Amino acid sequence: MENLEISGTSKIPTINFNANTGILLIKGKSILDNASDFYLPIINWLIEYSACPQPKTILNIDLEYFNTSSSKCILHIFRKLETIAQNNVEVSIQWFYNADDVDMLEAGENYESIINVPFHLTAHSKAI
Repeated sequence: MENLEISGTSKIPTINFNANTGILLIKGKSILDNASDFYLPIINWLIEYSACPQPKTILNIDLEYFNTSSSKCILHIFRKLETIAQNNVEVSIQWFYNADDVDMLEAGENYESIINVPFHLTAHSKAI
């Protein structure tokens, strides 16, 4: 299976999904008018990956900002990971946020409350 890599921009997150290691990354900003179009290949990749996942899959989410359209797609990604976890695969989500960004912390807490896989909230330290 091919890895999925998308270079980020000021509005599109960096995507790095590694099928060989089970390490998945979404990083940057997700400010898309039609997030469904952008995230559809990512969802399709996860569907293909779910046929033969690694024994351990970790999704690292490190977003500075995302809009409402993106939030629905992110939830869809989490739901696909729940499906993968139901097949005796160890799945976890690592939600990174800036220590002073209460909105991103709350967004992570909201997802954590509705997702049925281990969900870890981790604050970035402030740069000195």
